[in-house]
Amino acid sequence: EVHVPAVKSIISKDETLIPIKTLPKWTHDAFKGMEKLNRIQSKMCEVALRSSENILLCAPTGAGKTNVAMLTMLNIIGQYRKQTNDDDDDGNNKDMYDLNAFKIVYIAPMKALVQEVVKNFSKRLEAYGITVRELSGDSSLTRQQISETQVIVTTPEKWDIVTRQGEARAYTQLVKLVIIDEIHLLHDDRGPVLECIVSRIIRQVETNAEPIRLVGLSATLPNYHDVATFLRVKPEKGMFFFDHSYRPVPLQMQYIGITERNAFKRFTLQNEVCYEKAVIQRKNGNQMLIFVHSRAETGKTAKALRDLALERDDLTYFVKEGGATQEILREELATVKNADLKDVLQYGFAVHHAGMARADRELVEDLFADGHVGVLCCTATLAWGVNLPAHAVIIKGTQIYNPSKGRWAELSPLDVQQMLGRAGRPQYDSEGEGIIMTAHTELQYYLSLCNVQLPIESQLIKSLPDHLNAEVVLGTVQNLEEAADWLSYSFLYVRMLQNPATYGIFNPEKTLKDDPTLMRRRLDLAHTAACLLEKSHLIRYDRKSGALQPTPMGRIASQFYLSHTSMALYGRQLRPNMTDIDLLRLFSLSGEFTHITVRQEEKLELTKLAAKVPIPVKENPSEPSAKVNILLQAYISRLKLDGFALVSDMAFIQQSAARIMRALFEIALRRRWSGLTKLTLSFANMVSSRIWKSQSPLRQFKNVPEVVARKLERKSDIEWLRYFDLTPSDLGELVGVPKMGRTLHKLVHQFPKLDLSVQVQPITRSVLRIELSLLPDFEFDVNIHGYVQLFHVIVEDVNGDHVLYHEVFSLGKGSAEEEHSLLFTVPVLDPLPPLYFVRVISDRWLQAEASLPISFDNMILPPKFPPPTELLDMQPLPPAALGESALTNLYTFNEFNPIQTQTFHELFKTDRNALVCAPSGSGKLVCAEIAIHRMLVSDPGGKCVYAAPKVDTVNNVYENWSKRFGSILKEGQVVKLSGEMAPDLKLLAEAKVIICTVSQWDSLSRRWRQRKAVQAVSLFIIDDVHFLGGEGGPIIEVVISRMRYISSQKKQREKNSILRIVGLSASLANAREVGEWMGVPNKSLFNFSPKVRPTPLEIYFQSFDQNNFSSRLMAMAKPVYNAVMRHSHDKPTIVFVPSRRQAQLTAIDLMSYREALGGETFLAKGADLDKIQEVAGQLKD
Repeated sequence: EVHVPAVKSIISKDETLIPIKTLPKWTHDAFKGMEKLNRIQSKMCEVALRSSENILLCAPTGAGKTNVAMLTMLNIIGQYRKQTNDDDDDGNNKDMYDLNAFKIVYIAPMKALVQEVVKNFSKRLEAYGITVRELSGDSSLTRQQISETQVIVTTPEKWDIVTRQGEARAYTQLVKLVIIDEIHLLHDDRGPVLECIVSRIIRQVETNAEPIRLVGLSATLPNYHDVATFLRVKPEKGMFFFDHSYRPVPLQMQYIGITERNAFKRFTLQNEVCYEKAVIQRKNGNQMLIFVHSRAETGKTAKALRDLALERDDLTYFVKEGGATQEILREELATVKNADLKDVLQYGFAVHHAGMARADRELVEDLFADGHVGVLCCTATLAWGVNLPAHAVIIKGTQIYNPSKGRWAELSPLDVQQMLGRAGRPQYDSEGEGIIMTAHTELQYYLSLCNVQLPIESQLIKSLPDHLNAEVVLGTVQNLEEAADWLSYSFLYVRMLQNPATYGIFNPEKTLKDDPTLMRRRLDLAHTAACLLEKSHLIRYDRKSGALQPTPMGRIASQFYLSHTSMALYGRQLRPNMTDIDLLRLFSLSGEFTHITVRQEEKLELTKLAAKVPIPVKENPSEPSAKVNILLQAYISRLKLDGFALVSDMAFIQQSAARIMRALFEIALRRRWSGLTKLTLSFANMVSSRIWKSQSPLRQFKNVPEVVARKLERKSDIEWLRYFDLTPSDLGELVGVPKMGRTLHKLVHQFPKLDLSVQVQPITRSVLRIELSLLPDFEFDVNIHGYVQLFHVIVEDVNGDHVLYHEVFSLGKGSAEEEHSLLFTVPVLDPLPPLYFVRVISDRWLQAEASLPISFDNMILPPKFPPPTELLDMQPLPPAALGESALTNLYTFNEFNPIQTQTFHELFKTDRNALVCAPSGSGKLVCAEIAIHRMLVSDPGGKCVYAAPKVDTVNNVYENWSKRFGSILKEGQVVKLSGEMAPDLKLLAEAKVIICTVSQWDSLSRRWRQRKAVQAVSLFIIDDVHFLGGEGGPIIEVVISRMRYISSQKKQREKNSILRIVGLSASLANAREVGEWMGVPNKSLFNFSPKVRPTPLEIYFQSFDQNNFSSRLMAMAKPVYNAVMRHSHDKPTIVFVPSRRQAQLTAIDLMSYREALGGETFLAKGADLDKIQEVAGQLKD
């Protein structure tokens, strides 16, 4: 044995503790019941509460780090305090704080710890009206809840998922403070997640220029400087390191090395040593914790100690005969569920581990806190989660089973520190005792560990591909350079510079000299990760340019937190026609379960279970994949398990199951495999509601008695859909319990059900437009259905193999009564199939689906459209072809473009009606001008009216023509109508070229028989004819029809008077039909293909799968910047956005990215700053 005495702390004279009274009055509510801060808190108060520096605090466990976190939170709360009254005004009320303006995130490593923190902070921040909620594997929050929460307490993984998804950006923008507890877990397997979170936050701060304060709390570390660098902490301001002398209770240590090799003898020896120590502690009236390293071990140890006590007749040390304690323990026995605990509790021993029922755990914690239990055997979760100090702590054995490696490994230093942190109760003890029992060979290691510690290293390289993929999907990393840059924010980079040899850098001195920022090594790492991701089809990696683009599979992997190995496996193994047997086999081979092993003692139970589960398992039950498969089915079937380890494995499998099934559902959907899509969705719901598809759907309600559900299942000849037609008395008779009838009837009608009706209309031969009406036919109850129910709308082909269309339809509580309609288009396959199916499947409820066939028997497809006009290769005409020098001078260019050249003859040499359809930007306005020239040359008394649907077009054309035609016509002959009737008629009588909107012309030309000026029009040009199909379509249609009618009337009266109609339009599919209606002969119809543009156009599409509007726009910010940089780095760019506000936001985003990434502005090289400022000064908006 080795004994190390306790370190007594020597407090210097000038060190004062800050009384709470001296803090601002409004902060006192957070420290109720405390008189003054302790030494650490007093030293840090100034920085934590009164500045916004990033902080790293290293201090021993139990030194009061939580209160330092509280001080930093008060700093933020203080910033959003409305300054209505003096600083020292007392009391807090909810209206004094702007609670919607900020969020605080507290990241704690264990779920147990998260719950503890939520309890603690909720109480203390209640006075400020602040809501604290947990966000961990078990509990996800709705969007509404998140917007009402100011302090979110979460685990690293969960926060990583939240910030990975663009959905959440709307509220992650509000985060002002991130507190990371136990940041020394960087050394752990979960360290990489912390690295990614921190680097993501720092990069977000750099791009948005909105500060987020980072606070790291950790146990004592030797290389705290590196962690400080990683958190961007200024060493002189925010870095605090307190050694062991700051422990609230000094600790004396004993190290006991055991030389026994035989496992069984070693076990008994350890128990005897434990027992001796326990008796010594109890003689002095102290309590103790014994930490063991598996759940089963807690029970074994407690029983062994009890047996030794009975054997040696020492029981009175543990429970006094006839005392109050004995009575209390006997009373509590009745409520205990756990067998081991029942066995030992009355003797004053207890067990505690994460596998116990919550009630049991809380009972044990309370009994121990009140001193009724003297000896508590527990696993490490107690050290991390619940703050239960004891006078003495024994760590019994330092070997721990590590499931991810599948073998026994030494305890991590951090766990040891954490467990020892529970020794010594600050209120009662002058010192605590810590006892470590370990193998003799390891004694030296633990001695050095607890006195001079080992530096923590980064574990990022192992999981680099998965984290890189998440960044690529987020859009923050888009090529290798950016990936290397991203790595420079990681703790890995900080440690690589300090300790290059550990991270596989050969010849470190020379490398660091040549490449001081290790750029090459970072590029290598990024390249390797990118190659692995590309191999798994998660990204597209272009080796030449280094560009990284996400694929749909990569998005799924990031969203559902799956490793690239699992995704590669699914990519290879998924087939469109998988059965449930195949699907479960594939599930059990997932990378997430590689470490699950079959222990000897489980084989028998697994074989028994294999016989009970409904879906046959092909493999031998001693195979790990069979174990996963059997346990998942046992979970869905709600079978009872005996083996302890099996329960923990089942919990682990079940946590991943819903997530993996959802991911498989998304993959099947992306691959458009209808059968697999439905199968995976129903499995995801089977896992979440723990019922099989063959069981009664009513089991999904919480309050259906087992007996009734069984009876319903026996009546399997009655189809589920027929239940909706039964009356309460029928249902009561059906289950043989008449009084259940009303309840069942109510439940049946609360089951999500939609009535569908559909209308189809073929738009072209290959596109079908479907209007689907959905009428909710169930009672919407918020307690059962939540605020929103999601449904998947799927259109599948006749064989049910392919998904032709998919959309998610959400039914909100507010609109649960009314009919909804969805409009969408699906492709028509060739040859024409007999029918399609529309299915609407609930996202969360099994068997809640409706389907409807769409038959094509009586459907008439439209005829094929004629091909577009070919653009001929003609010699371009010069403007001189117009013949008149006055007209020729209107044009500054030397030749007409191909489209103008090809239409010239029809427009200038004939008086036939014409229709010119060509893509925008191809010079159609010049075609209109050519027609006007024809009129001016051939009909000196003629009038021309130019009408367009949009006011903006009219204004532009007027500005152009009033200058140019104004130069050859008299004053007042080129006019724009105002929309006022009398002045317009006057203008019309005088002018030659009249420019107006379609609706203005509509009101003027209504009484054309009385108005000579309207009859005098000889050329009518209508622009943007393609708007016929839009909202202003009817007016255009009426105007054109009226002009045709006027034209025919004029012809009847005078043989040679004409009214020529010229239409301009974008390219149309059915231009011939429009032309025939406008009276355009075939020869004068020009319908060019949309591809024919004077300057060629490349179109890139990029789609985003965020459903929420604001999140989607945020997700687009970086891609917009990248597109600008990639396609027109130094040329002008126009960005179209949906609203005025968004125009401003997008501009700010672009500027901040440019500033953060390039460090420049968008000003052109030779830009004149004064001139720009002058212009900017005149802007109103």
